[in-house]
Amino acid sequence: MKSGSYSYHPAKSSQKYPSEKLAMSSSNVFKKNGDLQATMRPYTVMGKKYYPTVVHVGDTFNGRASWYGPDFHGKSTSNGEAYDMYAMTAAHKTLPMNTVVRVTNTENNAQTIVRINDRGPFVESRIIDLSYAAADQIGLAKKGTAFVTLEVLGFEPGSMRTINMAQLSSGPQQSVLNTFYVQIGSFSRFQGAKYTKEKYASFHGYSAIIKDTEYNNKRLFRVWLSGFKSEAEARDFISRGYFQGSFIIGE
Repeated sequence: MKSGSYSYHPAKSSQKYPSEKLAMSSSNVFKKNGDLQATMRPYTVMGKKYYPTVVHVGDTFNGRASWYGPDFHGKSTSNGEAYDMYAMTAAHKTLPMNTVVRVTNTENNAQTIVRINDRGPFVESRIIDLSYAAADQIGLAKKGTAFVTLEVLGFEPGSMRTINMAQLSSGPQQSVLNTFYVQIGSFSRFQGAKYTKEKYASFHGYSAIIKDTEYNNKRLFRVWLSGFKSEAEARDFISRGYFQGSFIIGE
């Protein structure tokens, strides 16, 4: 199977302090002036109105998944990206754009992690449309559909569209998430992760740790800040603007 081309750069540290904190659970929901993002406004397809909904890390949903591929490859998605059937993305009718979800095929327990960047599928019995790559990873590309469970893992800032979210570990997690981290970088070389960890070993009361993971037979070293007591605390930290492009991971 062909794989997509991705790059990742560590989030840049800054000392910007926004005058107003984002009130909701994701910066992908509201603009800085408090207005709804265009992708969070109600929309109508084939006479039916859909209302994008705010969700939180740990929320789960069940339903049937399908996938879309060659006929849409290269065409614009609902948030303006060019659809790449080999990228780890998906379409959902109401989840905020750039929501990161774990998709588990309940028929074989295979898992993948995708980022929502499109709207659909507009079929009553289906809850998510996966890219070809994501569908193939959990064994539904040939079958066409499968019953799945979705779990919200985090929210990727819209500016970080080059991250391959499948680099996140696809191992089993607890059904109730009670540990939260803020990812500030991801590296293919340990030296880069080690440097970042040492630089932010103790940052405003939080400790940097390295997560050693593997994806497609390649090692990735992710740097997380730990010590957040809740998702709300992690969101409050991100809203202060210390690390542009950082996002929350829940375990």
